[in-house]
Amino acid sequence: MARRLTEKKIVVASHNAGKVREINDLLRPFGLQAVSASELDLPEPDETEDSFIGNALLKARAAAVASGLPALSDDSGLAVDALDGAPGIHSARYAGPDRDFRFGMERLNREMGESGRPERSARFICALALVWPDGTEAAFEGRVEGEIVWPPRGTRGFGYDPVFRPAGHAITFGEMDPDAKHGMSHRADAFRQLIAACLTD
Repeated sequence: MARRLTEKKIVVASHNAGKVREINDLLRPFGLQAVSASELDLPEPDETEDSFIGNALLKARAAAVASGLPALSDDSGLAVDALDGAPGIHSARYAGPDRDFRFGMERLNREMGESGRPERSARFICALALVWPDGTEAAFEGRVEGEIVWPPRGTRGFGYDPVFRPAGHAITFGEMDPDAKHGMSHRADAFRQLIAACLTD
């Protein structure tokens, strides 16, 4: 059950620099000092759950126990209709052992072609989990609808952003100004829910 976050320091349970940067941008207006799991040299737990929320909770629980701080974790990915929701929770691993997202985008385009299904619709999904060291937990899920484009466009953002064009827009997340992306992304949607439940009166 959610409660108000009164602590001023939290750990972001991620080793992904792009993700940590986006989360810090979203937390800054609330006066929170966020340190990353990599800064604290925390291990990355194996993501063994079968849902975004399950994996987010798993990572936040581990970081809260190891650090003694409230821990915020994000588990997010790209779900493509032509691939029956893949890569989904496996989005990072889909890009190979080195998390080479250029490879991941090429693989995505190839497998969409091989699927024989013409639809390009997809969505980014983000689950956020906030866990306190005493075991209190809250979880939220956001999403943004769009479609896959090819070839990749833009060098902003990270991950699959250059091939994802959000619904109602002519440009990809990879081409979009970061502030514009923050205002509409799957992560922003989940954050709005977290803010309403845990950061505002």
